[in-house]
Amino acid sequence: MKLIGENLNIMSKKYGKALKERDAKTLQELAVQEAQAGMDYIDLNIGPAGKTGEELMSWLVPVIHEVVDLPLALDTSNIKAIEAGLKAHKKGRAMINSIMVRPERMDALLPLAKEYDAEFIGLLWGPEGMPRDENERGVLCAEILFRATEMGIPAERIYIDPIQTPVNVQQNQIMSGLNFMKMFPDMAPGCNSTIGLSNVSNGAPENLRPILNQVMLILWKRWGMRSAIVDTFDTELHKIARGQRPELEALVAKVEDGEEIDMASLSKEEKDFVKTARVILGHTLYSDSWLEV
Repeated sequence: MKLIGENLNIMSKKYGKALKERDAKTLQELAVQEAQAGMDYIDLNIGPAGKTGEELMSWLVPVIHEVVDLPLALDTSNIKAIEAGLKAHKKGRAMINSIMVRPERMDALLPLAKEYDAEFIGLLWGPEGMPRDENERGVLCAEILFRATEMGIPAERIYIDPIQTPVNVQQNQIMSGLNFMKMFPDMAPGCNSTIGLSNVSNGAPENLRPILNQVMLILWKRWGMRSAIVDTFDTELHKIARGQRPELEALVAKVEDGEEIDMASLSKEEKDFVKTARVILGHTLYSDSWLEV
């Protein structure tokens, strides 16, 4: 799987402050750490940045590329800032994160993806907001693929994001997202996929976030997810993404398939993965203390 480092984010206390103060050193140190951790892309999330977005992205892209050669994912709702970042991007192929399936967003951003030969994430968020199920996801996916193909954007430049929701509030959306991924290869041959992984653990206690993210990655990966936007510093997550924990992947698959599992024969780590998978899949009610049960 390709990994997109999420940590350079305006919402971070440390890095948000560095962005506002144009603290190049702090941001460059993070970029180097992301490269050393094996990220394939670095996400530059500057938020809406309504007044300063163009200037900020024009400054930020070269600053990051002074110290790393990784391609950058340009993450802002400011269209002019996206274009500024594309103009400044000189190393590898830039990624637009993201293009919602709304006419005004597609009309503005798909031409930029074509003009600058950029990759883009097609976020399955339509005119009515969050899709209700896998079928609505399929309709939105077909719409953005049609528009992109019509413009001559190659399938391999497209990453479809079915949207990750927090497990503690929208468990049904997780299941419809996974069901969509089961249909995706037939629906979008040649296209890639990605997911904002850490959203699954939003609102959960900090100590529970890593295992929620790790188990969710296994579930997405099982159904063909090609990449994920992740916490750069979760090294255990990286092992899963790179196929280095096949025993945990097999165990979570058993939970998803409803197989009987002899809990007494498992290590503590394996038990925790089984319990967490059951929570995510709705086999057990969500609780902040499920790992203590």
